[in-house]
Amino acid sequence: MFQPELRRVLEKMGRTTKVKKLALNFEGKNDAATADIHNCIEAVCTASEQLSQTATGALIVFERETRLGEQVDTGTILNATPSPELFGNIFFPNTPLHDGAVIIRDSKVYAAGCFLPKPQKEELISKALGSRHRAAIGMSEVSDAVIVVVSEETGTISVAENGSLTRFYNKDTLRKLLTSKLIPEKPENRKSKERSAKKSKKNAPDNKKEKGADK
Repeated sequence: MFQPELRRVLEKMGRTTKVKKLALNFEGKNDAATADIHNCIEAVCTASEQLSQTATGALIVFERETRLGEQVDTGTILNATPSPELFGNIFFPNTPLHDGAVIIRDSKVYAAGCFLPKPQKEELISKALGSRHRAAIGMSEVSDAVIVVVSEETGTISVAENGSLTRFYNKDTLRKLLTSKLIPEKPENRKSKERSAKKSKKNAPDNKKEKGADK
């Protein structure tokens, strides 16, 4: 059995080709896998909206390149297809798994009831943020995961990434964010947008103010 510190180091270093092929945002995803990710995102967004309306706390982690084996080991393996109903059952108050985090791996609800690490500088985090928000920030500090949080106090939907927390999402804005983070834009689409941007810039009118114009 590895020591926890060694395991964390190995997980952060484990960005091999094999791992990248398993990661949610790997650019070689085929159409079927991409559709699975879209369906997973939609299930999370719908569930987050429903849980928000009832102020039911939730913590959902999208694993990316950094493997979260240590956190998975603290929970219960489900390996289930994501759906709003499943998330609702997992996070229903006083059920066995409701206090822990769900970990999404390869577009599946891979594990639930998982414990996440504390933030590195917990004393600097606002006291207005509860344990789920703190756990989300802590997880985002030691991995490249994207974590969705629903507050059980206010129903506010937040997202943690790279040690930062952004708040006040709704279903549409959450979907847009998760899609941009988890599904890479196809090269042809990116090039098309770049060409359109250059064309728009070239055809844009000259907005320089003339002398005597309003400031």
